[in-house]
Amino acid sequence: MNASSDYQIFEAGEVLLQSGDRHPRLQLAYKTYGALNAAKDNVILYPTSFAAQHYDTEWLIAPGAALDPERYFIVIPNLFGNGLSSSPSNSLEALAGAPYPNISYHDAISIQHRLLTEQFGVTRLALVYGWSMGGMQAYHWAARYPDMVARAAVVCGSARCSPFNAVFLESVRAALITDPAFVDGRFVSKPSAGLRAVGRVYAGWAMSHGFYRDEIWREAGFTSLEDYLTRSWDVAFAHRDANNLLAQLWTWQNGDISRCDAFGGDFRKAMAAITARVLLMPGQTDNYFQVGDNEDELPLLTSARTAELCPIPSLHGHRAGNPVKIPADAAFINAQVSALLAAHD
Repeated sequence: MNASSDYQIFEAGEVLLQSGDRHPRLQLAYKTYGALNAAKDNVILYPTSFAAQHYDTEWLIAPGAALDPERYFIVIPNLFGNGLSSSPSNSLEALAGAPYPNISYHDAISIQHRLLTEQFGVTRLALVYGWSMGGMQAYHWAARYPDMVARAAVVCGSARCSPFNAVFLESVRAALITDPAFVDGRFVSKPSAGLRAVGRVYAGWAMSHGFYRDEIWREAGFTSLEDYLTRSWDVAFAHRDANNLLAQLWTWQNGDISRCDAFGGDFRKAMAAITARVLLMPGQTDNYFQVGDNEDELPLLTSARTAELCPIPSLHGHRAGNPVKIPADAAFINAQVSALLAAHD
C-alpha cells in the first residue's frame, strides 16, 4: 500500500519489454473502487489516458452511473509514464542511470493482466472502458485477451495510432522539446515555456472548430478567448513531469494492437481476434481520434459478439469523451455504457 493509502502498488519485478530492454523493477500503481463479488465476474477495468492519473478519471465512478462502485469492482491501473506507475520521474534509482525504456501498450496490458490474475484471481472482465489512450488500451485488451473480455468500450480511441494522429503528437513533442531545458534527450529542469506551448497546441487540436466558432468556452465562465486559453490551456500540463510526457507520447504514437508476436503486424488478424461486445464511441468532432478511423475498424470486427459505432454528438471535440463538466456528453456516455453492460449473451 502506498504511504498515502490512496492507491496500491503491484510489484511486477524485472520485466523484459517488447523493445528488448529490461526494466529492473516495474511497478504498476492502481486503485480499486467497490467490492469484488464471490463469482469475481463484476470487474470493470478502467485504464488511464495521456498524462492522467487515477485522480483525474474517478469522476466517472459514482453510484447510479454506468461505472457504479455499488455494483462493480472497478480497477484503475495507472499507465506507465504517468508519474505513479513506473515513469522517468520515479525510476532513476531502479534504472541506476540507464535511460528509461520505451514501454508499449502491449507491455502495459501484460502487467495489468498479471495484476488482475495474480492479485485478485480474476479471469473475466465485465468491461474494459477507456478514453483516448485508455481507449487504445481497451482495444489492446480485447485483442490480446479475448476469452477474458466480455465487453469493451473504446471512447475517443482507436486500435492503432493513425498517421494523422501521429503528426499531431509530433507537434506536441516538438513544442515541448524546444524548451532549453531539454538537453541530450531529456529534461534537466522544468520546461515551463515548453509545457505552456504544449497547452496552446492542444487547445487547437483537442477542441473543435464549432467549439470556438460558437464561443462555447463562455459556458464555463471564461470572458474572452484569451482568458480561456490562459486559464484553461496554459496551465493544463504545468503540473506534469515533461520526461513522463515524452514517455507516454512514445507509447501513444507506437500504439497498434497487431504489433506483437501473437499477430505479427497483421492488423486484420488482430481485429478478428476480438470476441467481446464492442462499443466504439468517437467524438463526432474529435480532430485526432477521428470518426473515420472507427468507421474503418468496424467491419474488421468480424468475430465480435456485437460491434456498434455510436459517435458522441458534441462540439467539445476530444474532450467530449472526458466530459467532467459537460453534463450532456456525460449523460450520453453513461446511457450508452449502461446499455452495453446490460447486454447479455
